[in-house]
Amino acid sequence: MFPKWFDNWNKDNPTNIFGPAIAVGVAGSAVFVAAMIVAFGQPFKTESQQTGPRGTGMHVQEFVSDLAVYPDVAGFYTSEPIVPAQGAAVIGDAAGVPPSLANLTPENYDRLVTAMREWTGIPDLLAPGNDSYQTQVAYSMIEMTQNINQNWIGHVQANAEVGVTCYTCHRGQAVPNNVWFKVSPVNSNVAGWSANQNRVTMVSNFTSLPSDYLETYLLADEAGNYANIGVHDLESRVQQQPGDPLIQQAERTYGFMNYIANSLGVNCVFCHNSRAFYDPGQVTPQWATASLGIVMVQETLAQYILPLQDVLPAERLGPVYADVPKLACRTCHQGEQQPLNGLNVIRNWPELAVLDGAPDYSAFE
Repeated sequence: MFPKWFDNWNKDNPTNIFGPAIAVGVAGSAVFVAAMIVAFGQPFKTESQQTGPRGTGMHVQEFVSDLAVYPDVAGFYTSEPIVPAQGAAVIGDAAGVPPSLANLTPENYDRLVTAMREWTGIPDLLAPGNDSYQTQVAYSMIEMTQNINQNWIGHVQANAEVGVTCYTCHRGQAVPNNVWFKVSPVNSNVAGWSANQNRVTMVSNFTSLPSDYLETYLLADEAGNYANIGVHDLESRVQQQPGDPLIQQAERTYGFMNYIANSLGVNCVFCHNSRAFYDPGQVTPQWATASLGIVMVQETLAQYILPLQDVLPAERLGPVYADVPKLACRTCHQGEQQPLNGLNVIRNWPELAVLDGAPDYSAFE
């Protein structure tokens, strides 16, 4: 194609054209990416929430895209209550009415049942004559919701009025996501004590940490006591005493903390001070809220969930021990610091805000 003298000259005077070509390609790509970011925005932009003093690394980062409107928020069914007239009749002990809702007027009872059917995806929930296990479970779950809203305000309304309803966990499904069952021992064929770890399970968040931390810390033993959530002794080379944390208990604690962090979409310093994880005097305010939440879950499981063992059919029980499905942090929070991004779900439902006494409709008068 080219004259022979030109080919000979190129052979005698080789020139590296790849370097400049690569440089031009990289520069062009950078300009293109910059133009796209300017035109459409940074797809991986983050926002930081400072949880402690500056310079200590105490912050929680989240992608802005994850902070957009949560799809489940739009699906929350609600309607304002009908303020009862003075001396209005209540539904009482009519057939199929849960005892905890007997003090409602018929209009507000029907309104609440309609909402509960939307929240749980069960179209015939609490229908007259329906004596299925779902109705029996609903009786217990209504009291559970009322108890949480009345007696655990320090957790469910720590920052603002939020509360909980059936929708907080169910999100339109008969069985909520993120329930858990007993799974330990997970490797019974191992010689010696396996510590219920080193197996990939959903409970361990696919780590080598123990898979039994939820049942260890959230369920009481036969004496009614709960295991101590601890990591280590604060003194070195001390004589081990009965009840002191062992290394295996430390790993369970790490597993539990990992579970809580994933449940809320946060990291360690959301609750703990990075310079003194062990010191309860240097924790963040969220530590107290989380601690209340742990005790709330323990009480809820003992009073409302575990008694359903003999109510649920076999297909609703766990795959290993046929145990009742249980709730924990992730069942409500589902990756959010506050369930449903802090949506106030209790405002229009004073019927679910009290366990003892009549609903307060004064905000709607």
